[in-house]
Amino acid sequence: MGNLVAIVGRPNVGKSTLFNRLTKSRRAIVSDEAGTTRDRQYGKCEWSGREFSVVDTGGWVVNSDDIFEEEIRKQVIIATEEADLVLFLVDVMNGLTDLDEDVAKILRRSKLPVILVANKTDNNTQQYYAAEFYKLGLGDPFCISAATGSGTGDLLDEVLSRLKTDESDDIEDGIPRFAVVGRPNAGKSSIINAFIGEDRNIVTEIAGTTRDSIYTRYDKFGFDFYLVDTAGIRKKNKVTEDLEFYSVMRSIRAIENSDVCILMIDATRGIEAQDMNIFQLIQKNNKSLVVVVNKWDLVEEKSQKVIDTFESAIRQRMAPFTDFPIIFASALTKQRIFKVLETAKEVYLHRTAKIGTTKLNETMLPLIEAYPPPSIKGKYIKIKYCSQVPNTQIPSFVFYANLPQYVKEPYRRFLENKIRENWNLSGTPINIFVRQK
Repeated sequence: MGNLVAIVGRPNVGKSTLFNRLTKSRRAIVSDEAGTTRDRQYGKCEWSGREFSVVDTGGWVVNSDDIFEEEIRKQVIIATEEADLVLFLVDVMNGLTDLDEDVAKILRRSKLPVILVANKTDNNTQQYYAAEFYKLGLGDPFCISAATGSGTGDLLDEVLSRLKTDESDDIEDGIPRFAVVGRPNAGKSSIINAFIGEDRNIVTEIAGTTRDSIYTRYDKFGFDFYLVDTAGIRKKNKVTEDLEFYSVMRSIRAIENSDVCILMIDATRGIEAQDMNIFQLIQKNNKSLVVVVNKWDLVEEKSQKVIDTFESAIRQRMAPFTDFPIIFASALTKQRIFKVLETAKEVYLHRTAKIGTTKLNETMLPLIEAYPPPSIKGKYIKIKYCSQVPNTQIPSFVFYANLPQYVKEPYRRFLENKIRENWNLSGTPINIFVRQK
């Protein structure tokens, strides 16, 4: 079970800079379409051999002054409900502000471990300025400079010492874990109730060690799996019903702790930015995917043409990963509910698919010969051999080439598509590595 660390603070104190430093990503803040590429708000941090997830709350603020402070407060509240630890960033150059004091008040009430981080401490004199932050009642300020990285090592040591080490849950290995995810009101709770039915006695609940992942063992009709359920389904917090940030924070744990994600999309609303955010979380964590278009009973015209249009719209938005099943279902009328479980089970098996080396080479090498990688600067790239890497989380294939550095993304995608055309790996992501032979 991963731990979740949230970075909070008012605007311009350096939250994204710290986030980039912790997750070592230098992703420029660019988006093809406003509000879609929200990658830069969630990442993994590894330190001293331990890994935890980091969420930068900064990227979710709506930029309009009147609701600015209100939004920040809301996000801090959501962060305290969902995270295991909060990094509260303040700015030494600007000193203490009223908004800092408001945020501190929320954090003190939350009883959650909080580390106060005084950013922009670039030299020793500025460390003296950090003293005024003792007023916030959150203990010693950690002086760092997110921009240069000074002090971040000590900060990470502190983070690890405050995070609970993973006690293992009472969960049997080798039994698939399915998570139902989607934005609020897409029908997550209804589909879970439809799976489990009123017959609750076939269900054993095992509370996860982290605050709110609950595994429900489902064992009937020839299925045996855990449903990963974050408590989000149980506690409804009205303020945050429509906040995008909320549904992302809610989904992170469920996604990280599952093998297959069942992404619910509301047929009456189509695909929205929020669905895309959750889809990106699934991709980032290399999880298998089944898309369920729920509330299909409410759609007037159910012709094949409507279905095809809907399907291609979904695949277009989620490209380049398009090889996943889409099921049109209704949690309410229980239409195709079993199909969802069967498909999730199949997709889980694809995750563990093993393809023999001989078979792989027999199929792939002629295809590669017919369409070799484009030559670069007059150099010809030859791929002589390929095999599947054993014991990986998702199917991973390595292609040995004389000049691996010249094999670019489009060609990798070509290789992936050819593997998918010849073997059924629907719903599961795969890795393609090109190495020196």
